[in-house]
Amino acid sequence: MATSEDRDRAARPRSAHPAEAGPSPAPGRPALLLSLSALVLALLTWQVVAGGPLRDADERLGRALITSRLPDRAAEFLADLGNITVAVPVLAVVLAHVAWRGRREGSFRWWLPPAAAAVTMALVPLLVVPFKEAVDRPGPPGADGLGYYPSGHAATALVAYGAAVLLLLPLLRGAYGRRELVIACALLNIAVGFGLVRRGYHWPLDVVASWVLCGALLQVLALVIARYGREPVER
Repeated sequence: MATSEDRDRAARPRSAHPAEAGPSPAPGRPALLLSLSALVLALLTWQVVAGGPLRDADERLGRALITSRLPDRAAEFLADLGNITVAVPVLAVVLAHVAWRGRREGSFRWWLPPAAAAVTMALVPLLVVPFKEAVDRPGPPGADGLGYYPSGHAATALVAYGAAVLLLLPLLRGAYGRRELVIACALLNIAVGFGLVRRGYHWPLDVVASWVLCGALLQVLALVIARYGREPVER
């Protein structure tokens, strides 16, 4: 028989939690995905350092894109979307909105997803800069110096826009809206990568390596949000 305390608990409105509006963004098999990311990154890095056939094909493709007759202004605009001054403010706006909404609705650990996303963004230079120095890859024709692998702009764009999407996904109730948001994020990052290569700022593999490296970061972020950002189910 239910006690008066049980009836009161059932009648009391539960605080809204953003994650309840949609499914968890966490990948189904995180260990497998992270292992595959590490394996692919190791393979790409080995080919770049050793001057393997993949690096040769990469540089042929890069030169072909640089010398193509595609408009430079459009490519420059796309590459600029990976600038810290563009991508990070976008993430900051999403962080502020998600934190404000979570606190207003009294969500369980409303501060955790925005804080985790901010930490993930801060980790990007700590991972990318030492990687650049260790590989020390020359840039495309016309680029100065060394240290172009992986691309810092591609990494910034992927984490900033990707983390923003992970924070916004639970707020969307419809599967269509969530799917379109993910597709838009993917197309945006592909456009940034294309602009970086087309303008001669990076080789294609520089961009791909950043996607693999920072894709793993986003997997970890999704796991943290899914595991620690959801209110435990009462039994």
